[in-house]
Amino acid sequence: MQPTIAASKNRIESIDIVRGIAMIIMALDHVRDMFHIHANTDDPLNLATTSPALFFTRFITHYCAPTFVFLSGTSIYLQSLRKTNKELSSFLLKRGLWLIFVEWFIIAFAWTFNPTYSLIPFQVIWAIGISMVILAFVVRLPFKAVLALGLLIVLGHNLLDIPEAAPGFKGGFWWDLLHHGAFVVYQFAPNHAAYIAYPFLPWTGLMMLGYCTGVFFSPKFSQAQRQKIISSIGIGLIIVFVLIRFINVYGDPHPWSSQKNSQLTFFSFINVNKYPPSLLYICITIGPSLLLLSLMENFKNCFTNWMLVFGRTAFFYYILHLYLIHLLAAIYFFAMGHSMPEAIESVKTIPFLFVLPGVGFGLIGVYIIWAAVIIALYPLCKWYDCYKTNHKEKWWLSYL
Repeated sequence: MQPTIAASKNRIESIDIVRGIAMIIMALDHVRDMFHIHANTDDPLNLATTSPALFFTRFITHYCAPTFVFLSGTSIYLQSLRKTNKELSSFLLKRGLWLIFVEWFIIAFAWTFNPTYSLIPFQVIWAIGISMVILAFVVRLPFKAVLALGLLIVLGHNLLDIPEAAPGFKGGFWWDLLHHGAFVVYQFAPNHAAYIAYPFLPWTGLMMLGYCTGVFFSPKFSQAQRQKIISSIGIGLIIVFVLIRFINVYGDPHPWSSQKNSQLTFFSFINVNKYPPSLLYICITIGPSLLLLSLMENFKNCFTNWMLVFGRTAFFYYILHLYLIHLLAAIYFFAMGHSMPEAIESVKTIPFLFVLPGVGFGLIGVYIIWAAVIIALYPLCKWYDCYKTNHKEKWWLSYL
Protein backbone atom coordinates (compact mmCIF):
# COMPACT_ATOMS: atom_id res chain seq x y z
CA MET A 1 0.00 0.00 0.00
CA GLN A 2 1.34 3.44 -0.94
CA PRO A 3 1.75 5.62 2.17
CA THR A 4 -0.41 8.71 2.33
CA ILE A 5 1.38 11.53 0.56
CA ALA A 6 1.24 13.92 3.45
CA ALA A 7 3.73 14.58 6.14
CA SER A 8 5.02 17.23 8.42
CA LYS A 9 7.52 19.49 6.74
CA ASN A 10 9.57 19.52 9.91
CA ARG A 11 12.59 17.25 9.96
CA ILE A 12 12.74 14.64 12.68
CA GLU A 13 15.62 16.10 14.67
CA SER A 14 16.40 12.90 16.57
CA ILE A 15 17.30 11.22 13.25
CA ASP A 16 19.72 14.01 12.36
CA ILE A 17 21.21 14.03 15.86
CA VAL A 18 21.95 10.30 15.85
CA ARG A 19 23.23 10.52 12.29
CA GLY A 20 25.51 13.37 13.39
CA ILE A 21 26.86 11.33 16.31
CA ALA A 22 27.59 8.48 13.90
CA MET A 23 29.43 10.83 11.56
CA ILE A 24 31.77 12.28 14.18
CA ILE A 25 32.58 8.83 15.58
CA MET A 26 33.30 7.70 12.02
CA ALA A 27 35.96 10.40 11.81
CA LEU A 28 37.70 8.85 14.82
CA ASP A 29 38.22 5.60 12.92
CA HIS A 30 39.51 7.42 9.86
CA VAL A 31 41.95 9.48 11.94
CA ARG A 32 43.14 6.22 13.50
CA ASP A 33 43.61 4.76 9.99
CA MET A 34 45.91 7.63 9.03
CA PHE A 35 47.68 8.49 12.27
CA HIS A 36 47.80 5.60 14.74
CA ILE A 37 51.22 4.03 14.96
CA HIS A 38 49.87 0.49 14.62
CA ALA A 39 46.97 1.24 12.24
CA ASN A 40 48.61 -0.39 9.24
CA THR A 41 50.60 -3.07 11.01
CA ASP A 42 48.04 -4.74 13.30
CA ASP A 43 44.30 -5.15 13.82
CA PRO A 44 42.96 -3.16 16.81
CA LEU A 45 40.53 -6.04 17.42
CA ASN A 46 43.34 -8.61 17.60
CA LEU A 47 42.82 -10.05 21.09
CA ALA A 48 46.46 -11.12 21.31
CA THR A 49 47.85 -7.61 20.93
CA THR A 50 45.12 -5.03 21.59
CA SER A 51 44.45 -2.98 24.71
CA PRO A 52 41.01 -2.13 26.13
CA ALA A 53 41.31 1.49 24.98
CA LEU A 54 42.36 0.50 21.46
CA PHE A 55 39.74 -2.25 21.23
CA PHE A 56 36.89 0.07 22.16
CA THR A 57 38.24 2.90 20.00
CA ARG A 58 37.72 0.57 17.06
CA PHE A 59 34.62 -1.18 18.37
CA ILE A 60 32.65 2.03 18.97
CA THR A 61 33.11 2.96 15.31
CA HIS A 62 31.26 -0.22 14.35
CA TYR A 63 28.09 1.72 15.05
CA CYS A 64 28.67 4.30 12.33
CA ALA A 65 28.11 2.53 9.00
CA PRO A 66 25.04 0.46 10.02
CA THR A 67 23.42 3.45 11.74
CA PHE A 68 24.04 5.62 8.69
CA VAL A 69 22.69 2.98 6.27
CA PHE A 70 19.68 2.23 8.48
CA LEU A 71 18.76 5.90 8.91
CA SER A 72 19.20 6.44 5.17
CA GLY A 73 16.40 3.91 4.74
CA THR A 74 14.30 5.72 7.36
CA SER A 75 14.80 9.02 5.54
CA ILE A 76 13.72 7.37 2.28
CA TYR A 77 10.44 6.33 3.89
CA LEU A 78 9.85 9.90 5.08
CA GLN A 79 10.44 11.08 1.53
CA SER A 80 7.84 8.58 0.35
CA LEU A 81 5.27 10.51 2.39
CA ARG A 82 5.66 13.55 0.14
CA LYS A 83 6.58 11.88 -3.16
CA THR A 84 4.71 9.53 -5.45
CA ASN A 85 6.23 6.10 -6.02
CA LYS A 86 7.37 7.22 -9.46
CA GLU A 87 9.03 10.37 -8.11
CA LEU A 88 10.71 8.49 -5.27
CA SER A 89 11.90 5.71 -7.53
CA SER A 90 13.40 8.19 -9.99
CA PHE A 91 15.14 10.11 -7.20
CA LEU A 92 16.61 6.97 -5.63
CA LEU A 93 17.91 5.69 -8.95
CA LYS A 94 19.64 8.98 -9.77
CA ARG A 95 20.97 9.55 -6.26
CA GLY A 96 22.20 5.96 -6.00
CA LEU A 97 24.13 6.19 -9.26
CA TRP A 98 25.52 9.56 -8.18
CA LEU A 99 26.78 8.09 -4.90
CA ILE A 100 28.53 5.26 -6.74
CA PHE A 101 30.21 7.83 -9.00
CA VAL A 102 31.27 9.85 -5.94
CA GLU A 103 32.73 6.73 -4.29
CA TRP A 104 34.82 5.83 -7.31
CA PHE A 105 36.05 9.27 -8.33
CA ILE A 106 35.82 11.71 -5.40
CA ILE A 107 36.14 9.55 -2.29
CA ALA A 108 38.68 7.25 -3.94
CA PHE A 109 41.03 10.21 -4.36
CA ALA A 110 40.38 11.38 -0.79
CA TRP A 111 41.57 8.01 0.51
CA THR A 112 44.56 7.50 -1.77
CA PHE A 113 45.62 10.95 -3.04
CA ASN A 114 46.62 8.98 -6.12
CA PRO A 115 45.73 10.86 -9.34
CA THR A 116 46.10 7.69 -11.43
CA TYR A 117 43.12 6.08 -9.63
CA SER A 118 44.92 2.78 -9.41
CA LEU A 119 42.51 1.58 -6.71
CA ILE A 120 38.72 1.88 -7.04
CA PRO A 121 37.01 1.33 -3.67
CA PHE A 122 33.69 -0.38 -3.02
CA GLN A 123 33.11 1.00 0.47
CA VAL A 124 30.22 2.44 2.47
CA ILE A 125 29.12 5.11 -0.03
CA TRP A 126 29.11 2.46 -2.76
CA ALA A 127 26.99 0.22 -0.52
CA ILE A 128 24.51 3.03 0.12
CA GLY A 129 24.44 3.94 -3.57
CA ILE A 130 23.78 0.45 -4.90
CA SER A 131 21.22 -0.11 -2.14
CA MET A 132 19.37 3.02 -3.26
CA VAL A 133 19.42 1.79 -6.85
CA ILE A 134 17.83 -1.48 -5.70
CA LEU A 135 15.31 0.36 -3.51
CA ALA A 136 14.33 2.44 -6.52
CA PHE A 137 12.55 -0.71 -7.69
CA VAL A 138 11.73 -2.26 -4.31
CA VAL A 139 9.78 0.77 -3.02
CA ARG A 140 7.18 0.09 -5.70
CA LEU A 141 6.28 -3.11 -3.81
CA PRO A 142 3.72 -3.20 -1.01
CA PHE A 143 5.10 -2.17 2.40
CA LYS A 144 4.78 -5.70 3.81
CA ALA A 145 6.72 -7.11 0.87
CA VAL A 146 9.59 -4.67 1.51
CA LEU A 147 9.59 -5.64 5.19
CA ALA A 148 9.56 -9.35 4.39
CA LEU A 149 12.40 -8.97 1.89
CA GLY A 150 14.49 -6.94 4.33
CA LEU A 151 13.95 -9.49 7.12
CA LEU A 152 14.75 -12.36 4.78
CA ILE A 153 18.08 -10.81 3.80
CA VAL A 154 19.18 -9.69 7.27
CA LEU A 155 18.07 -12.86 9.08
CA GLY A 156 19.11 -15.30 6.37
CA HIS A 157 22.21 -13.99 4.61
CA ASN A 158 24.51 -15.71 7.11
CA LEU A 159 23.40 -19.01 5.62
CA LEU A 160 25.84 -18.09 2.86
CA ASP A 161 28.60 -18.44 5.44
CA ILE A 162 28.18 -22.22 5.17
CA PRO A 163 29.45 -22.66 1.59
CA GLU A 164 31.95 -19.83 2.13
CA ALA A 165 33.50 -21.73 5.04
CA ALA A 166 34.17 -24.80 2.90
CA PRO A 167 37.88 -25.56 2.28
CA GLY A 168 39.11 -24.06 -0.95
CA PHE A 169 36.02 -21.86 -1.46
CA LYS A 170 36.55 -19.19 -4.10
CA GLY A 171 33.58 -16.96 -4.67
CA GLY A 172 34.81 -14.86 -7.56
CA PHE A 173 34.12 -11.19 -8.23
CA TRP A 174 30.31 -11.24 -8.33
CA TRP A 175 29.98 -13.45 -5.26
CA ASP A 176 32.43 -11.24 -3.36
CA LEU A 177 30.54 -8.15 -4.45
CA LEU A 178 27.28 -9.69 -3.26
CA HIS A 179 28.32 -11.15 0.10
CA HIS A 180 31.74 -12.62 0.69
CA GLY A 181 34.26 -9.93 -0.22
CA ALA A 182 36.20 -8.42 2.69
CA PHE A 183 39.10 -6.27 1.52
CA VAL A 184 39.63 -8.33 -1.61
CA VAL A 185 41.31 -6.83 -4.67
CA TYR A 186 40.46 -7.58 -8.30
CA GLN A 187 42.67 -6.22 -11.05
CA PHE A 188 40.61 -5.03 -14.03
CA ALA A 189 43.33 -3.23 -16.04
CA PRO A 190 47.10 -2.81 -15.89
CA ASN A 191 47.92 -1.07 -12.58
CA HIS A 192 44.23 -0.65 -11.79
CA ALA A 193 42.16 -2.72 -9.36
CA ALA A 194 38.79 -2.79 -7.62
CA TYR A 195 38.88 -2.98 -3.83
CA ILE A 196 35.82 -4.63 -2.28
CA ALA A 197 35.23 -3.81 1.38
CA TYR A 198 31.42 -3.62 1.48
CA PRO A 199 29.55 -6.51 -0.21
CA PHE A 200 26.15 -5.00 -0.71
CA LEU A 201 23.52 -7.70 0.02
CA PRO A 202 23.27 -7.35 3.84
CA TRP A 203 23.60 -3.56 3.65
CA THR A 204 20.69 -3.44 1.22
CA GLY A 205 18.62 -5.58 3.56
CA LEU A 206 19.46 -3.25 6.43
CA MET A 207 18.40 -0.21 4.42
CA MET A 208 15.08 -1.92 3.66
CA LEU A 209 14.50 -2.44 7.39
CA GLY A 210 15.42 1.19 8.03
CA TYR A 211 12.87 2.14 5.39
CA CYS A 212 10.17 0.09 7.11
CA THR A 213 11.05 1.55 10.51
CA GLY A 214 10.33 4.96 9.03
CA VAL A 215 6.61 4.26 9.41
CA PHE A 216 6.97 4.97 13.14
CA PHE A 217 8.15 8.50 12.31
CA SER A 218 5.05 9.19 10.19
CA PRO A 219 2.03 11.15 11.43
CA LYS A 220 0.33 7.79 12.18
CA PHE A 221 2.29 7.60 15.43
CA SER A 222 2.67 10.09 18.26
CA GLN A 223 6.10 10.85 19.67
CA ALA A 224 5.31 8.84 22.81
CA GLN A 225 4.17 5.84 20.76
CA ARG A 226 7.22 6.09 18.53
CA GLN A 227 9.65 6.25 21.45
CA LYS A 228 8.06 3.24 23.11
CA ILE A 229 8.14 1.15 19.93
CA ILE A 230 11.66 2.19 18.88
CA SER A 231 13.11 1.56 22.34
CA SER A 232 11.34 -1.82 22.56
CA ILE A 233 12.81 -2.88 19.22
CA GLY A 234 16.24 -1.70 20.37
CA ILE A 235 16.07 -3.70 23.59
CA GLY A 236 14.77 -6.70 21.67
CA LEU A 237 17.71 -6.60 19.26
CA ILE A 238 20.19 -6.52 22.14
CA ILE A 239 18.47 -9.51 23.76
CA VAL A 240 18.51 -11.38 20.43
CA PHE A 241 22.22 -10.64 20.13
CA VAL A 242 23.02 -12.03 23.58
CA LEU A 243 20.92 -15.18 23.11
CA ILE A 244 22.11 -16.10 19.61
CA ARG A 245 25.71 -15.16 20.31
CA PHE A 246 25.70 -17.29 23.46
CA ILE A 247 24.43 -20.30 21.49
CA ASN A 248 27.40 -19.73 19.14
CA VAL A 249 25.97 -21.62 16.16
CA TYR A 250 24.50 -19.05 13.76
CA GLY A 251 24.52 -15.34 13.04
CA ASP A 252 28.24 -14.67 12.68
CA PRO A 253 30.99 -16.50 10.76
CA HIS A 254 33.42 -16.23 13.68
CA PRO A 255 32.39 -18.02 16.91
CA TRP A 256 33.45 -16.53 20.21
CA SER A 257 35.63 -18.52 22.57
CA SER A 258 36.89 -18.49 26.14
CA GLN A 259 40.13 -16.55 26.55
CA LYS A 260 42.77 -16.38 29.24
CA ASN A 261 40.73 -13.90 31.28
CA SER A 262 37.15 -12.61 31.53
CA GLN A 263 37.95 -9.30 29.83
CA LEU A 264 39.30 -10.95 26.69
CA THR A 265 36.42 -13.45 26.73
CA PHE A 266 33.99 -10.52 26.74
CA PHE A 267 35.91 -8.93 23.86
CA SER A 268 35.66 -12.21 21.94
CA PHE A 269 31.91 -12.34 22.63
CA ILE A 270 31.18 -8.87 21.24
CA ASN A 271 33.74 -9.00 18.42
CA VAL A 272 31.37 -9.72 15.54
CA ASN A 273 31.89 -9.56 11.80
CA LYS A 274 31.47 -6.26 9.94
CA TYR A 275 32.70 -7.30 6.47
CA PRO A 276 30.03 -8.28 5.56
CA PRO A 277 27.80 -7.19 8.46
CA SER A 278 26.57 -10.35 10.18
CA LEU A 279 23.14 -10.69 11.74
CA LEU A 280 24.71 -10.35 15.18
CA TYR A 281 26.73 -7.31 14.11
CA ILE A 282 23.50 -5.67 12.99
CA CYS A 283 21.73 -6.58 16.24
CA ILE A 284 24.44 -5.20 18.53
CA THR A 285 24.84 -1.98 16.53
CA ILE A 286 21.27 -1.14 15.52
CA GLY A 287 19.82 -2.13 18.91
CA PRO A 288 21.73 0.51 20.92
CA SER A 289 21.34 3.00 18.05
CA LEU A 290 17.56 2.68 18.28
CA LEU A 291 17.70 3.25 22.04
CA LEU A 292 19.77 6.37 21.40
CA LEU A 293 17.31 7.46 18.70
CA SER A 294 14.44 7.19 21.18
CA LEU A 295 16.41 8.99 23.89
CA MET A 296 17.42 11.90 21.66
CA GLU A 297 13.79 12.92 21.15
CA ASN A 298 13.83 14.34 24.69
CA PHE A 299 17.13 16.24 24.55
CA LYS A 300 17.91 19.72 23.32
CA ASN A 301 21.23 21.28 24.32
CA CYS A 302 24.50 22.54 22.91
CA PHE A 303 25.74 19.03 22.16
CA THR A 304 22.61 18.02 20.25
CA ASN A 305 22.73 21.31 18.33
CA TRP A 306 26.24 20.46 17.15
CA MET A 307 25.22 16.92 16.23
CA LEU A 308 22.20 18.28 14.40
CA VAL A 309 24.44 20.30 12.11
CA PHE A 310 26.64 17.30 11.27
CA GLY A 311 23.59 15.09 10.77
CA ARG A 312 21.91 17.54 8.41
CA THR A 313 25.08 17.87 6.32
CA ALA A 314 26.27 14.27 6.59
CA PHE A 315 27.33 13.71 2.98
CA PHE A 316 29.02 17.10 2.69
CA TYR A 317 30.82 16.43 5.99
CA TYR A 318 31.80 12.90 4.94
CA ILE A 319 33.68 14.07 1.87
CA LEU A 320 35.32 17.02 3.64
CA HIS A 321 36.51 15.03 6.65
CA LEU A 322 38.31 12.47 4.46
CA TYR A 323 40.16 15.17 2.54
CA LEU A 324 41.04 17.09 5.70
CA ILE A 325 42.34 14.02 7.56
CA HIS A 326 44.46 12.91 4.61
CA LEU A 327 45.76 16.46 4.08
CA LEU A 328 46.84 16.57 7.74
CA ALA A 329 48.55 13.20 7.27
CA ALA A 330 50.45 14.59 4.29
CA ILE A 331 51.54 17.65 6.29
CA TYR A 332 52.74 15.39 9.11
CA PHE A 333 54.55 13.15 6.59
CA PHE A 334 56.65 16.00 5.18
CA ALA A 335 57.07 17.67 8.59
CA MET A 336 58.78 14.47 9.77
CA GLY A 337 61.36 14.84 7.00
CA HIS A 338 60.01 12.24 4.58
CA SER A 339 60.21 12.76 0.84
CA MET A 340 57.98 12.27 -2.16
CA PRO A 341 60.00 9.25 -3.39
CA GLU A 342 59.39 7.62 0.01
CA ALA A 343 55.67 8.27 -0.35
CA ILE A 344 55.59 6.72 -3.82
CA GLU A 345 57.54 3.70 -2.61
CA SER A 346 55.21 3.23 0.39
CA VAL A 347 52.18 2.88 -1.90
CA LYS A 348 53.44 -0.61 -2.70
CA THR A 349 52.56 -1.51 0.91
CA ILE A 350 49.73 0.87 1.81
CA PRO A 351 47.40 2.43 -0.78
CA PHE A 352 47.23 5.71 1.19
CA LEU A 353 49.83 8.15 -0.12
CA PHE A 354 51.82 9.90 2.67
CA VAL A 355 51.05 7.21 5.26
CA LEU A 356 53.85 4.91 6.43
CA PRO A 357 53.41 1.63 8.33
CA GLY A 358 54.58 1.83 11.93
CA VAL A 359 54.74 5.64 11.87
CA GLY A 360 52.32 7.80 13.84
CA PHE A 361 50.95 8.59 17.27
CA GLY A 362 49.50 6.74 20.20
CA LEU A 363 45.80 6.89 21.01
CA ILE A 364 46.03 10.23 22.84
CA GLY A 365 47.47 11.83 19.72
CA VAL A 366 44.74 10.23 17.60
CA TYR A 367 42.03 11.66 19.86
CA ILE A 368 43.57 15.14 19.80
CA ILE A 369 43.69 15.15 15.99
CA TRP A 370 40.13 13.81 15.85
CA ALA A 371 38.86 16.64 18.08
CA ALA A 372 40.70 19.20 15.95
CA VAL A 373 39.12 17.81 12.76
CA ILE A 374 35.61 17.99 14.23
CA ILE A 375 36.10 21.55 15.50
CA ALA A 376 37.56 22.66 12.17
CA LEU A 377 34.70 21.20 10.13
CA TYR A 378 31.84 22.52 12.27
CA PRO A 379 31.83 26.10 10.85
CA LEU A 380 31.86 24.77 7.27
CA CYS A 381 29.00 22.38 7.98
CA LYS A 382 27.09 25.13 9.79
CA TRP A 383 27.48 27.40 6.77
CA TYR A 384 26.37 24.68 4.38
CA ASP A 385 23.38 23.82 6.57
CA CYS A 386 22.26 27.46 6.48
CA TYR A 387 22.84 27.60 2.72
CA LYS A 388 20.66 24.53 2.15
CA THR A 389 17.93 25.91 4.40
CA ASN A 390 17.87 29.24 2.55
CA HIS A 391 18.05 27.75 -0.96
CA LYS A 392 15.48 24.99 -1.02
CA GLU A 393 14.67 25.88 -4.61
CA LYS A 394 18.04 24.49 -5.77
CA TRP A 395 17.23 20.91 -6.81
CA TRP A 396 20.85 19.74 -6.82
CA LEU A 397 21.17 20.27 -3.07
CA SER A 398 19.03 17.17 -2.54
CA TYR A 399 21.94 15.12 -3.94
CA LEU A 400 24.39 16.50 -1.36
